[in-house]
Amino acid sequence: MSNLMNRITVNPELCGGRPCIRGMRIRVTDVLDLFAAGLSAEQILEEMPDLEMEDLQAALQYAARRLDHPVLAA
Repeated sequence: MSNLMNRITVNPELCGGRPCIRGMRIRVTDVLDLFAAGLSAEQILEEMPDLEMEDLQAALQYAARRLDHPVLAA
C-alpha cells in the first residue's frame, strides 16, 4: 500500500502545488470530487483514461491519511 503514495506528487509549479496524480494535471481533489458525485471507480476511469485503478486507490489513501491526525482539545 505504501507504494500507492508514490503516485501522488506535489510540484509547486503544477496545479498551484496541489497534490496530483503521477505528475499529471489531475488533482487528488478532482478524483475525490468524482467519487463524491457518485461515480464508480470504473466510471472515473472511463472519464479519465489516463488514470489507473491504483491512482484512484492512491487518491483515497492520501485523503484518508491527511484527515487522520490527532486533534488536541484545549
